[in-house]
Amino acid sequence: MSAPLDIRRHAYRPDLAAASLQDAVEAQRYVEGERRQVVHSSTPLRAEPNARSSWTTEVLFGEHATMFEDKDGWAWVQLARDGYVGYVRPGALTAQVKPTTHTVRALGSFLYPAADVKAPPWLHLGMTCEVSVAEMGPVFARLVDGSFVPARHIAEAGRHARDFVAVAERFMGAPYLWGGKTRLGLDCSGLVQVALHAAGIACPRDSDMQQAELGTPVEVRENLDGLERGDLVFWKGHVGIMTDAFLLLHANAHHMGVAIEPLRAAVDRNLRAGQLVTAVKRLPAKSA
Repeated sequence: MSAPLDIRRHAYRPDLAAASLQDAVEAQRYVEGERRQVVHSSTPLRAEPNARSSWTTEVLFGEHATMFEDKDGWAWVQLARDGYVGYVRPGALTAQVKPTTHTVRALGSFLYPAADVKAPPWLHLGMTCEVSVAEMGPVFARLVDGSFVPARHIAEAGRHARDFVAVAERFMGAPYLWGGKTRLGLDCSGLVQVALHAAGIACPRDSDMQQAELGTPVEVRENLDGLERGDLVFWKGHVGIMTDAFLLLHANAHHMGVAIEPLRAAVDRNLRAGQLVTAVKRLPAKSA
């Protein structure tokens, strides 16, 4: 018997499922879904339609999604970027979907009502947010909705950072936030995903997915020798990025933020908690 489809990335429930899964799962009803786009700065995605439910990830401005249900103040959606499924507030979405032309490459930026740095900003934008530019100016870009974003903070879609590790290093000191994906707060796998997305590399959301799907295995030696910049080090439920052969960068609850420390210190601390390194994965050379 085959394993059930992962509900984190397949839209199905006993009462409702995506039409594309009609031959794979049983449900009372199947729907095609409707296209939507995020218009809030960001919005939490939850596994349950409950405001007290933990975040599973954070959906950023401009991201596209398919909405399968809008009921009782919750929209059940699947994200286009990483396939994640969950519930968001429908007010964070619009049916007026615009093709995106640029992405935010800065650690963070803002949407302004005018091409003026003194104008009160409308929204905060995190790295990898997607925007639709109508006109590029020397200082500000005007978006199709009439708002403005600093031109230096965005890059054309398809232009990516060269070094995902350097991108991740820019988040040093950002607070730890379970499910978060911006400089205002992010978790371990969120840091990895944002950094890889900024470098144009597809990346799933959770650390177990990342361990299974990214890179090739590297032998974990007892003395932790032989690691390189860009290697991903995994524990059960946790992931970090090697900045060189010895130092680990990770968003973690021990420091309650993004920190760099000797890999040996992290290994020993986790070992005292009964957690062993489960894998080291190395991405292709062009990624690191």
